[in-house]
Amino acid sequence: MLKFSKSDFTATNIIIFITVIAYIVQINIEQGSLFMGLNLYFLVGGFFWQPITTIFSHGGIAHLGMNMFVLWQFGNLIEKARGAKSFVILYLVTGILTSLLSFLYIFYVDVRVNLVGASGAISAILGYVAYFDKSQRSGIITWILLISVAPLLIGLPIAWYAHFIGLFVGFIYAIIHKQILQSRLKR
Repeated sequence: MLKFSKSDFTATNIIIFITVIAYIVQINIEQGSLFMGLNLYFLVGGFFWQPITTIFSHGGIAHLGMNMFVLWQFGNLIEKARGAKSFVILYLVTGILTSLLSFLYIFYVDVRVNLVGASGAISAILGYVAYFDKSQRSGIITWILLISVAPLLIGLPIAWYAHFIGLFVGFIYAIIHKQILQSRLKR
């Protein structure tokens, strides 16, 4: 019998649970990846929900597992430091911004792409951490380069641009967040 403690119910773990449920829904509905991913239907079909649902859909169980492992590591770290509400806002805002900016890339480069996965949002979390923790910055950038370039070299169709866009969005979000925190302290 599974036992859960209060510490298991972090915002990060709840987001992971929601993501797993969304993936189960995605693979069990007809054309679930096109419906929940981010693609041209966002514009021409009125699928206005796609910039958020793409964060919760994935291209397979390995993709889901890898993303949720990284989210679990870094999400819980940020949540402990900044609080659950701050983490959820960070994840959703940077995830949606990364999706929208990635869609612009798709629109102008290859409109046939269907973007799925939390990788962009997770890269934004890593960008946030990289801004505040300079000792991890080069390692995080190296990791983003590795997960973006290595799969391309072996022919995997990944949204490498979403990783870089997410890293940038998270870094900018951290700069803005720091300014807001400092202005609150001055009051």
